[in-house]
Amino acid sequence: MRLVSFIVLALASLVSAQFGFFDQMFSGGGQQHRQPQNVPSDSSHYRTQYARSHCDKYLCPDTLACVHFPHHCPCQWPSHEDKFELAEGQRICISKGGFKAGEAARKVELARKGLL
Repeated sequence: MRLVSFIVLALASLVSAQFGFFDQMFSGGGQQHRQPQNVPSDSSHYRTQYARSHCDKYLCPDTLACVHFPHHCPCQWPSHEDKFELAEGQRICISKGGFKAGEAARKVELARKGLL
C-alpha cells in the first residue's frame, strides 16, 4: 500500500511540474509580461536613490555619478547629448539631434558671446 501511495504522489507531482512548466511557457511566466508600473509622481523614487548613493567627492545631482568636480558630471543621455563645460565649474548638456557635427558647439559659443 505504501508503494502505491508513493507512486501516486510521485506521478501527481510530475504532472503538476510538467503542466506548471507549460503554463509558464505559454502564459508568459508571471511577471515577465506584466505592464510596467508607473513611477510615483513625486520625487520619492529619486530621493531614495540619492540616499543610497555613497560619494566622498561630488555627487552629481542629475545622474548620481560620483566625480571629483561638478563640471566632470556626465550627461544623462550621452549618446544623445553633447557636454559643454562652462565657466565656474558648471556644465550643460545639449541635444545632438538635428544639428550637423560641431553645430551645437558653435551655438554654445555664440550664446556665450551674447550673439544668440
